[in-house]
Amino acid sequence: MSEPSWRGYLRADGRKGVRNLVLVVYTVECASHVAREIVRGEDGAHVIGFPGCYDNAYALRLILALARHPNVGAVLTVGLGCEYTQPGRIAEIVRESGRPAEWFWIQENGGTVSSIRRGKELLRDLRQRSNREARVVEMGWEDLTVGAECGGSDATSGLAGNPAVGACFDRLVDRGGRALFEETVEMIGLREIMLARAASPAAAREIAEAYDKAARYCQSVRQYSIAPGNVAGGLTTIEEKSMGAFAKSGSRPIQGVLRVGQAPPHPGLWLLDSVPDEHHMQFGYTNPNDTEGIMDLMAAGAQIVLFITGRGSVIGGPIAPLLKVTGNYRTYQRMSGDMDFNAGRVLLGELGIQQAGEELMGMLAQVAGGAATKAEALGHREFFIMYKHQDTPALEAGCRA
Repeated sequence: MSEPSWRGYLRADGRKGVRNLVLVVYTVECASHVAREIVRGEDGAHVIGFPGCYDNAYALRLILALARHPNVGAVLTVGLGCEYTQPGRIAEIVRESGRPAEWFWIQENGGTVSSIRRGKELLRDLRQRSNREARVVEMGWEDLTVGAECGGSDATSGLAGNPAVGACFDRLVDRGGRALFEETVEMIGLREIMLARAASPAAAREIAEAYDKAARYCQSVRQYSIAPGNVAGGLTTIEEKSMGAFAKSGSRPIQGVLRVGQAPPHPGLWLLDSVPDEHHMQFGYTNPNDTEGIMDLMAAGAQIVLFITGRGSVIGGPIAPLLKVTGNYRTYQRMSGDMDFNAGRVLLGELGIQQAGEELMGMLAQVAGGAATKAEALGHREFFIMYKHQDTPALEAGCRA
């Protein structure tokens, strides 16, 4: 395959984005309606937010990482006025990253109508500033970070969908890119297999700790990551699902384990640990879901996320394009308006796994170059930021790192 290049946006921290978005962030559920109305009808503007009135270190790390994502060129934060999470502090940290940012309190701005009006004015100014300040540069594989998540898995996910993504990841890593995969709760039963892929003794220790914590977590909540839809799709045990889920990582060495809010320090394949740490705050133990995992991958810097789903899904994501892959030919035929890539052709003998990986690389280059995924074209921008407890070394709420 010839090595493609495309145009992207150089940020002050040296990272390059494949989109140039203005992000509107609400800091409490009470401000969510105003934030969504500010974005309504505005091109190139996305919204995310945290519903909690009391702040949470995990949620703040996630928001700060997403607000400084390489695909984000400017940020507007909107708060009600009595929550713990401070929109002014978020805007200050975003400005320190070299991006323009503004903020306001709804209570001090006169309520809903006046706040929406002011928000739209600020949004349009931020868009102009972002477009004016954006440096358009050449990008290649070495500038790309791609995440992988699977959800709505069926028997075809481990046979075609995830292996096709794994073949794509092998090629991305070989070309100097960064590949991220997560869902350690869907790797139960694979401890020795995972350790055999460690790039170093240090990476092996990190993988072992992440695996053991995930196993304890599943035991503590009395729930392994297998759902009725998985069973209906032909999966029978968590080990069977785990083998399929792990296939999306490909075959290259795992460089180490990242935690929420951390970006990979150098190229290669990385495992993201998004499982809560043990903690006395019981609402910090929460069941994970696909949308939350996708947000965690974006917070690690993924400019594009591959979402593998055998049974089908309609979700998208804010900030980073979501490219949906299915290993089920019937799912692709039934939901072709939502699915981007049909890996089910592998099971029909129409192409091999390696060919599927090559095709996915070509599609990644097109999306990185500006082509809209199905979810982007339909306007899907689902997100989920929850209360969770997870310590991250050298990263604390409100930090500049």
